Amino acid sequence: MIDGKLKVCIDFKSPYAFVAHQFIWSIETEYGYEIDWLPLTLNIGSFLGTATKQAGGQVSASNRSPQQWSVVKEAYRDARRYAEHQGLTLKGPLKVWDSSFASMALIWSQSKAPTRHHLQRFMTTLFQRFWIRDFDLQDIQALCALMQASAIESDGFNRFCAEEGRQQHDALQEQLLAQGVYGVPTFLIDDEVFFGREQIDTVLWRLQGSVGPMPLLRYPWGDKGSAAI
Repeated sequence: MIDGKLKVCIDFKSPYAFVAHQFIWSIETEYGYEIDWLPLTLNIGSFLGTATKQAGGQVSASNRSPQQWSVVKEAYRDARRYAEHQGLTLKGPLKVWDSSFASMALIWSQSKAPTRHHLQRFMTTLFQRFWIRDFDLQDIQALCALMQASAIESDGFNRFCAEEGRQQHDALQEQLLAQGVYGVPTFLIDDEVFFGREQIDTVLWRLQGSVGPMPLLRYPWGDKGSAAI
């Protein structure tokens, strides 16, 4: 933590960030630890290839291997289970998106939002609309319109994306990769990196002073099994 803030890395195009988003916000709203949201713009095509689908689901272009398709399909199937449990809709994207403009919108909105509630509204709406295929992450004007709907100032965002925002975004990507951040959501506390929504219990334990034993992931055999590990 720096300046009393919990640093959390996300990407709007990540299904796992989507299903973890509201739980992560509860760290701030219920426990009082202010979150510094850090956008990590994932380069999905570099390890899972790229593909484009038509609205009906037919693949119109792809360079993915059968193994890469298997990984992608299973990842969305897994994330969809968590989304449905929360009453959320998660539709697989029709292409691999460049989410850098949305990342810059997050950087901008954190400094421009009049309250944290307005920032949360912006992020939640963006996540929900994107995952029902109702938002273009690469459309700067659409991002500006969403900011305005969330009562966040948007004047100057176009210039920000072309100049200072792009510089901040690119420098942040290098910084996060150098710290060992490789996916989202990721929590950064001092020099420790906690990856995945399942780490929220451990993150809270760290924030609250690491009192008592470190929480283990929940297993059906409970304390008896944990003691035997």
